Amino acid sequence: MRVVLDTNTLISALLFSGTASRLVPLWQSQRITVLLSKAILQEYLRVFTYPKFRLTDWEVRGLIEEELLPFVETVRVRKRVTAVRRDPEDDKFLECAVAGLAEYLVTGDQDLLELRTYRGIAICTVGTFLKIHGDE
Repeated sequence: MRVVLDTNTLISALLFSGTASRLVPLWQSQRITVLLSKAILQEYLRVFTYPKFRLTDWEVRGLIEEELLPFVETVRVRKRVTAVRRDPEDDKFLECAVAGLAEYLVTGDQDLLELRTYRGIAICTVGTFLKIHGDE
């Protein structure tokens, strides 16, 4: 199962013990393949350094290098997408999903969720994704 995780979903999965944290064993056991583009990785890194998370550079590096990168498939985005009019920054997740042949984009972002699907890619919340796959 090929999946793109938006930034808030990934941050929640790695830093908090809520529903999103149940995604971590799925990607670490290779039950899902998390797809990652350069633009998404840059956003993950930027957001991890927000003061509200109180993470040191060492902790951010550890999370990315130990908990994420060994388990992802990197995707080269060749075509730009313009689908999210209200927040074009969200298009990077659709670009990665299209380029990586994702089946799902997992997000809590309303602008993305309103699309529901994009070029055959289901766009859903973590809770919905886990229910569909029998993990909720």
